[in-house]
Amino acid sequence: MQDGQVVMRLPRFRVRVLEGADAGAFAEAKAGRLVVGSSSQCDLRLSDRAVSRFHAEFTATASGIALEDLGSTNGTRIGSVRIERATLPADVELGVGRTRLLLELGDSHEELRGGRSRFGELLGSSPAMQSVYSLLEKAAPTDVPVLLLGESGTGKELAARAVHDASSRAAGAFEVVDCGGLPPTLIESELFGHEKGAFTHAISARAGAFERAHGGTLFLDELGELPLEVQPKLLRALGEGEVRRVGGARRERVDVRIVAATNRDLRSEVNLGSFRADLYYRIAVMEVRLPPLRDRSEDIPELARHLLERIARERRLSQVIEPGAELLSALQKQRWEGNVRELRNYLEQLAVLKVPPPMREAPNADEALGEFDDLLRRPWREAKQELVERFERQYLEAALQASDGNVAQAARHAGVDRGTLFRSIRRLGLRGDD
Repeated sequence: MQDGQVVMRLPRFRVRVLEGADAGAFAEAKAGRLVVGSSSQCDLRLSDRAVSRFHAEFTATASGIALEDLGSTNGTRIGSVRIERATLPADVELGVGRTRLLLELGDSHEELRGGRSRFGELLGSSPAMQSVYSLLEKAAPTDVPVLLLGESGTGKELAARAVHDASSRAAGAFEVVDCGGLPPTLIESELFGHEKGAFTHAISARAGAFERAHGGTLFLDELGELPLEVQPKLLRALGEGEVRRVGGARRERVDVRIVAATNRDLRSEVNLGSFRADLYYRIAVMEVRLPPLRDRSEDIPELARHLLERIARERRLSQVIEPGAELLSALQKQRWEGNVRELRNYLEQLAVLKVPPPMREAPNADEALGEFDDLLRRPWREAKQELVERFERQYLEAALQASDGNVAQAARHAGVDRGTLFRSIRRLGLRGDD
């Protein structure tokens, strides 16, 4: 790819308030995104009390403007229909709370240019990755906090490491804390350290991640899992630049750059009250969303070759598998729900076995429709509604069974925020322990 080549043209757009307390107000999308809500962090801030803090997000894509409701209390509507996700036509009117909005498309497009195929250990030349590289490049030289968003396996830790390595702190430490892997008492110790005797088994004093990362970068993985009772302590440490060890009295000055990651929608969590708004504002100064592998399948051949070379080196294999065109085509057709992590797992099996392991075949549309002949004789909207509800019910029943009824755990497995899953469970009359 030549330097500066146009890799994507995104429509410019703005959202205008037609009716409501803020009639006449409008906001234009920045970098292809626009968030509507009552929070001061939103691009279009509304004073309507029926509007959630983070209510809805509009995103420019190659196929149009995508709308996502952010788990709002009162929903986002087109006419009388409540919408969770949709691709919108131009000049469509929407309702949020007691406010009516108008989506207006501009006459011009924003051109996304790119010329690189990697940033740190992140690989890919697709338009989606060019956008990621552009944001990470802008963030790296600064000390602003970065929030990395995306499904599990999309490379959030690689992105965090790349930001650190491209920053002025590259010679300093890069500390990782998994916020979802420890109970509240231990996560405090991991973050802030502890003194001898602070709790059972604290047989000696220990510096926490903030102290260990002094002069470097602290990566907070799975930030959305951080217990609510620990969140104000993290906020205080970020605001004051000081930490106090568990069981200690002295405060230590710390100089760290924060990069965080989550597969949850923290704006929805803020709306639900399970994540502090002030902590979100402190950390989400720059948000970067890493795309799932299925949305950048053109990167798979390059990724596969790179991963096979790396696997051969790490496993000390005598031969590097060279994937043929047929295999690469098959890899590109897979959905890879586990993203690059799942792709690597498959390629490791290939490298050891020397033959391609079986793949999960994509469902045949004709065969799938053949199972529902009775539905095909009914109106499209009615048949679709029944199929969607049947899928939701079966999926949620299986997810709840696998998690012993734990809604939070089921939501993590499903890759959706807890509030969305809980509302679906309640709507379908299922039982789960929140």
